[in-house]
Order: sequence, then C-alpha cells, then structure tokens
Amino acid sequence: MPLKRDSEGGGTNADGSQSLMYCSKCYPNGVFTLPDYTVGQMQELVKGKLREMGFPGFLAGWFTREIPKLERWKS
Repeated sequence: MPLKRDSEGGGTNADGSQSLMYCSKCYPNGVFTLPDYTVGQMQELVKGKLREMGFPGFLAGWFTREIPKLERWKS
C-alpha cells in the first residue's frame, strides 16, 4: 500500500515511532504481519485483494510489479 494512502500514515517500529518505509497493514510494532511470505506470495495476495476491490487482473499485475523492489526483499 502506498504510504500516502495508508489511513494510519504507515506502520510502527518496535519503539512505537512511525515507519516511513512500511504500511500499517504489513508492519505493526516493528514486525512483519506475514514474516514468512515470499515476494511471489505477497504479489499473489495483493493481486487477490485488488481483484476483490474490482480491479481487472491486468491492472492488479501492473500494480504489484514493484513489490520485488521493496526494501523488505532486498538482500
């Protein structure tokens, strides 16, 4: 989720400060909500959510193309 669309302004770090990198759905209290998810699993999850919201499949795929570039999956 783009942070500018996050109603909570982003997730929270372990110390309670606002995370400027991760959204509130993915990163509350300094931990990932789905820590064992692979990038592919996350893309499929997000595509499914977007389809539930009425986005066509090709747009859901387009919107998830940047997920592998997020800091979470850099190593």
